[in-house]
Parts: sequence; C-alpha cells; structure tokens
Amino acid sequence: MLADMRRAAREFLNSTPLNEMQSELIVLALDEACTNIIRHAYEGRDDCPIHISLDSDSDRIVCVIRDFGKSCDPKKIRGRELDDFRPGGLGVRIMKTAFDEVKFDPRPQGTELTMVKYLRPLGESASHARNGQTNGA
Repeated sequence: MLADMRRAAREFLNSTPLNEMQSELIVLALDEACTNIIRHAYEGRDDCPIHISLDSDSDRIVCVIRDFGKSCDPKKIRGRELDDFRPGGLGVRIMKTAFDEVKFDPRPQGTELTMVKYLRPLGESASHARNGQTNGA
C-alpha cells in the first residue's frame, strides 16, 4: 500500500515545478503521515482505509490525508527534538519541514490532515512573481 502511494505521489509531483529533492521530501512526509495513521489511528492494522488527495495550482500543492481510525488530539502532536536520539518520533518534524502548513483536524471518526506547500514565498502575488518582483521590491 505505501509503495503504491509513494509511486503515485512521485508521479503527481513530477508535474509540478518542485525539484527532485523537494519532491522526495514531500514523498517522505506523506509516507510518515500514513505510517503514523497505521501505527496510531489503526493500532498497527495496515488493511484500513486511508484517503489521500493531491492537488496543485500555480502557487501551491495541497495534500489531504483522511483516516477513519482513532481521532487524534492536535495539542498532543509534536515532533521530538533532533538531539533526542531514539527510534521514531520524527514524522511530524519531517511533515513540517516538507510543507509550509500542517493542520490536524480531528473528526468524529478519524482525522483529516491537510498539508500545504507554497510554490513561492507567502504573500507574494501572482503578478509580482510574473514580473520577478518580491514583496518590498
């Protein structure tokens, strides 16, 4: 299941302006999110549904991942510090590195995770980008 997700994500990301390193970081973040769903929401079961949608437009990529397992408490979700050497716990940090926005939205059954990657700096308008300008220029 995860191998198919990674393949489909790479195929989708090939149609975006991201470079290979950026794309692979996003694929890793998606893999971590799905692994966390299997581990925590579905208590280790890998035969339960995970819905993933990837969409892009001229200024962002949006990924929505929905599970139907145990809901999460967003206040308790945090990545551990990098100097805390032990297995696991880096998935959230990877997601927040790969994406500009990461939002966990608990539902009555499961959780919806929305992650957004902006393709240009926040606040930069499309007309400024076309003219090669940035805010403050």
